[in-house]
Amino acid sequence: MGHDKKKPKLPLVYRPVGFALGWASGALAGYAFRATWKAIRHEDDAPDALDRDRGWGEVLLAAALQGALFAVARSLADRTGAKAIERSTGVWPGSDDGGRD
Repeated sequence: MGHDKKKPKLPLVYRPVGFALGWASGALAGYAFRATWKAIRHEDDAPDALDRDRGWGEVLLAAALQGALFAVARSLADRTGAKAIERSTGVWPGSDDGGRD
């Protein structure tokens, strides 16, 4: 598919959609992280960098898992929002080079 050079931009339309989906994806990722940590380690609270009683391995595992889940949730939300905007307006809300503005 070719790209039209005069393609209209939709930053004002997409921003509220992106904000709402970002907030929802953050909440979902937080829930998924807590549930995953509980399933893996059988603990309600995951360690953070300042937990004195936790080792480096636990802290880094928790950070990596949390980061991965948030990245997946954010990508899922961004892609879902972009597809919805494209279906309703016919215009993809991203930049011409395919990345974030």
